[in-house]
Amino acid sequence: MHEEFYFCVKNRLGQLISSIPTAQIIVQLCKKANIKHIVISPGSRNAPLTISFSIDSFFKTYSVVDERCAAFFAMGMAQQLREPTAIVCTSGSAMLNYFPAVSEAFYSQIPMLVISADRPEHLIDVGDGQTIRQKFVYNEHVGYEAHLKSDNRNGDNQTIQSYNLKEVSNAITTARQKSLPVHINAPFDEPLYQKTETLIEGLQDFRFDASEQNVENAEKLQKFVKAWENSNKKMILVGVNHPEDLKAEDLSALVKDDDVIILTETTSNLNHPEFFFSIDGIIAPIEQDERRAQFFEQLRPDLLLTFGGMLVSKKLKAFLRTYKPKYHFHVHPQFGFDTFFSDMQLIQMSPIAFLNEVSSKLFPKESDYFGSWFEIHKDRIHKTKRYIQEIPYSDFWCYDQLFKALPEDILLHLGNSSCVRYSNLFDLKSGTQVFCNRGTSGIDGSTSTAVGGAVISDKPTYIITGDLSFLYDSNGLWNDNMPSNFKIIVINNRGGGIFRILPGDKHDQYFHTYFETQHELDASYLAKMFKFEYFTLNSKDNFKETLSEFINNDKKSILEIFTPTELNDKVLLEYFRYIK
Repeated sequence: MHEEFYFCVKNRLGQLISSIPTAQIIVQLCKKANIKHIVISPGSRNAPLTISFSIDSFFKTYSVVDERCAAFFAMGMAQQLREPTAIVCTSGSAMLNYFPAVSEAFYSQIPMLVISADRPEHLIDVGDGQTIRQKFVYNEHVGYEAHLKSDNRNGDNQTIQSYNLKEVSNAITTARQKSLPVHINAPFDEPLYQKTETLIEGLQDFRFDASEQNVENAEKLQKFVKAWENSNKKMILVGVNHPEDLKAEDLSALVKDDDVIILTETTSNLNHPEFFFSIDGIIAPIEQDERRAQFFEQLRPDLLLTFGGMLVSKKLKAFLRTYKPKYHFHVHPQFGFDTFFSDMQLIQMSPIAFLNEVSSKLFPKESDYFGSWFEIHKDRIHKTKRYIQEIPYSDFWCYDQLFKALPEDILLHLGNSSCVRYSNLFDLKSGTQVFCNRGTSGIDGSTSTAVGGAVISDKPTYIITGDLSFLYDSNGLWNDNMPSNFKIIVINNRGGGIFRILPGDKHDQYFHTYFETQHELDASYLAKMFKFEYFTLNSKDNFKETLSEFINNDKKSILEIFTPTELNDKVLLEYFRYIK
């Protein structure tokens, strides 16, 4: 190719890169934005990007064949890095396999650059292979859609390059500032593999605009302080929370107030002896009480203050949607959901900045709100310990043993949907950092996300997952970047155990086939194929010994725990009756 044809300047890189201007723009702007981690799935149409990313030592590139796994893997890395990672695929249906992770990243506010190669527009819908209508595929599930223009081989490219430069810049800026996935669709015409040492004009001196939009919160902060003064019962509720965003000690001043109760879930990563960590353990017994309306009215907060992302507890949602607070304020830098249909007011600040701003203005009131409910909470903790001593081998018993035995200071991923729900019944060790794909709550990429997190984290990484979730994402093991100390715990109850807990007839054949999806599969051959150490458990006998051996061995390992299919739901439902 002729350099003058692409309006190049003599900016020698000392290495070969793709000679296609669109590829140069994407790669060089990723470099200027310090986006280092690039996950590439093999293909031909994305060759200009693959060439440029993989030969530049600035980038850390990863090859993952399955695009669905690749996207969750990149999302797991971005979740730990707190900054964008990039995924790159070829044209056609490849990009559709990114969609589950894209939607999860959107609702979990995890930044990613989704870069799809495409055919030029004149080759769409003319019968070319690996070609679909890629424009704006992700639409409302990304923060920005940049559909780039094809380099014009028959005329002036300066206008096209200027347009593409602006679009890529807008996409990257959105990902960084709003912590959202963005999509860059890049059409490439053949030939795809030619290289050069020369950058196109304008790239060397490009700079991102560092300015950010300031949000005025003064009026809402005043409303919050006034509402706090006017409320006798205050409930603080924390959903999914990154361990660095909000810590237990940040709320320590408020937990001393008699008119405040703080409710947390496992994914909040908050551990404090005076926080209420088992929300369902509070609400489920009330649901069964003939005086439930009276108890729920006593629990109803005047003011609800929420932090973090999605909540797991359906019981809590049902309670607060029926017994609405008078005031609901949500604190988050970007956005929040009116989960309880209570006219939620969003205060766009980080939790720490918010608490620093208001803490000195909040004064406690004499109240029995905390004291009376905390006594109930402590009683149920005691009953839970007693119940575990009485129950047979089951999911419930196994989760208790696992959470007691797992090491401190680990990265723990939880699969959807039984795993994360069981975890909320137990108090995990304070050093454990917990993550779960609760944005869309799907089972489809739990293992791949955990592998991505393990690659970035310096902590030992575990995932506890159900059998269906594990089998669904078994290609997540097909990853050469997996750390040697990565450990998987599969709770295999031979189907979707969550459906046995939900209402419905459990004895009809359609339930076994289409809801619970019973099976006789196990992880032994997958472990062998992907070179994992493999351990099994199926009873209380030698449970602690085998679990200890699994934890203490220094190789990547799978522990498969087989539990009784038709007993687990009975043990769990009886638990809520027991603690009533």
